[in-house]
Amino acid sequence: MEHSFTVEKRADHWIGRFSAMNSPCEILLEVDSRSAAERLVKSAAREAWRIEAKFSRYRDDNILHRINHAQGQTVEVDSETANLLDFADQCYRLSDGRFDITSSVLRKLWSFKPGAIIPSQQEIDKLLPHIGWDKVQWQRPFITLPAGMEIDLGGLGKEYAVDRCAQLLLQHLDTSLVVNFGGDLYVSGLRRNGVPWRVGIDNPRNTGKQTIGELHIEKGGLTTSGDARRFIEVDGVRYSHILNPRTGWPIAGAPRSVTVVANTCMEAGMLSTFAMLYGIEARDFLEAQGVPFWLN
Repeated sequence: MEHSFTVEKRADHWIGRFSAMNSPCEILLEVDSRSAAERLVKSAAREAWRIEAKFSRYRDDNILHRINHAQGQTVEVDSETANLLDFADQCYRLSDGRFDITSSVLRKLWSFKPGAIIPSQQEIDKLLPHIGWDKVQWQRPFITLPAGMEIDLGGLGKEYAVDRCAQLLLQHLDTSLVVNFGGDLYVSGLRRNGVPWRVGIDNPRNTGKQTIGELHIEKGGLTTSGDARRFIEVDGVRYSHILNPRTGWPIAGAPRSVTVVANTCMEAGMLSTFAMLYGIEARDFLEAQGVPFWLN
């Protein structure tokens, strides 16, 4: 598929748009000329597409494919991949094993499309031995994944791309910007007129069509985790796509959505995802972190 982007002038800023990581992406800029806006948006889009290509589990020509098809052999990774694996390792430890990049094998059983069938406990039990970051040998820059296991960096990739694109553009800007990839975003500072950027919070019960509030963000990352777009209902029971790596079943009692503001998009994403994984304890977990958050 050919990549493309657009740039549109608003009253007092520019909006660049493109698609990456199965998400609509926007770059909001306060620069003086269309050529400057186009140059910056093109740079951000290329970086997002690069990250997507490198870490997508749907490709057979990248580092993730090499790791997942090494059949128990050790793979040496580059520094960027190593940094993400270090972060995944930290997330696993901080969440007491709730956040686990090896749990992606469960997608072989769970589909969240209309008409999907709930897997049996027997089917789940067969996969559980292939889940567990503690079974992986990770000694930077070498990773050894037991045969039959795989990793998926999808839970980190979009937030990482947001922060990377912001860092890249800020090297060439003396004004603030917003990088927004499918609702996961980073705001670099106050606008030229000294006021914060305004961000709407999606209503998970009418997602994409209605907001339930508006935030004024001076600086930082914001993410929303939830099941508004990915869930199934079977026999009156709602099953979220947020899966428990220990049981193989969807997390019970989790909020419909969790929005968190933190220093970076990756930090916000970590906290909002953790909160979903804590289920009915989501509020208690977030209150202990001392960050602004909204549960719906």
